[in-house]
Amino acid sequence: MADLTGKVALITGAGQGIGQGVALAMAAAGASVVVTGRTFAKVEATAAMVRERGGTALALPCNVKAAGDLETVVARAVSELGGIDVLVNNAQEVPLGTLEQVTDEAFMAGFESGPLATLRLMKLVKPHMVARGGGTIFNFASSAGIRWDMSGYGAYAAVKQAIRSLTRAAAAEWGGQGIRVLTIAPHAESPGLKGWIEHNPEEAQAFFRTIPLGRVGSLEGDIGGALVALCMPELAYLTGATIPLDGGQANFD
Repeated sequence: MADLTGKVALITGAGQGIGQGVALAMAAAGASVVVTGRTFAKVEATAAMVRERGGTALALPCNVKAAGDLETVVARAVSELGGIDVLVNNAQEVPLGTLEQVTDEAFMAGFESGPLATLRLMKLVKPHMVARGGGTIFNFASSAGIRWDMSGYGAYAAVKQAIRSLTRAAAAEWGGQGIRVLTIAPHAESPGLKGWIEHNPEEAQAFFRTIPLGRVGSLEGDIGGALVALCMPELAYLTGATIPLDGGQANFD
């Protein structure tokens, strides 16, 4: 059984969806979790779920577009829990729509909450991971970046592909210091996916037919459980890759 006892994991966007599922899975494996999000009530609810199961959780409000918030959550994670071993860059504002529909403001919000926040947090946690002998960073992308038909997804894909580039660079630059960096491209039962299904029922049905395993992944079991496994020593030689947790739907080759 995977064991993260003694490890500290910082997860952004942990008030619901994938972030919450990852937090629960990592706590179940023994990690102390720092759960952050813009709505404190939501992350406190996640923390309460962890505590009810006997785990340790620190809930902190955080807008990933605010550099000061990122500095604060890292500082508190280190001061109150002793360090950071795992970073999960999950929070993201998504700029959806055709190129003509996406506003400058929405596009910039996507970059500020995605690649920029990812870069900032990676740099903030790096010295603390080095001090503990290394660590694992997970950044989130999407199969939208490799769609054959990019119509309506160009801005979203651009943001997510930028994150993949940052993953590769961090893996290359920091590997010698014991830090592994991976991109995760998931399909999961998140509020965002459910909303997309409701607004695009025909496209959703066609999309589901392209998933070889025939289902969307569960938040805690399929996505959270996979991230826990990826932290284990048995996978210590894996870094810089994009891992499609999507039932076999995408091909990132």
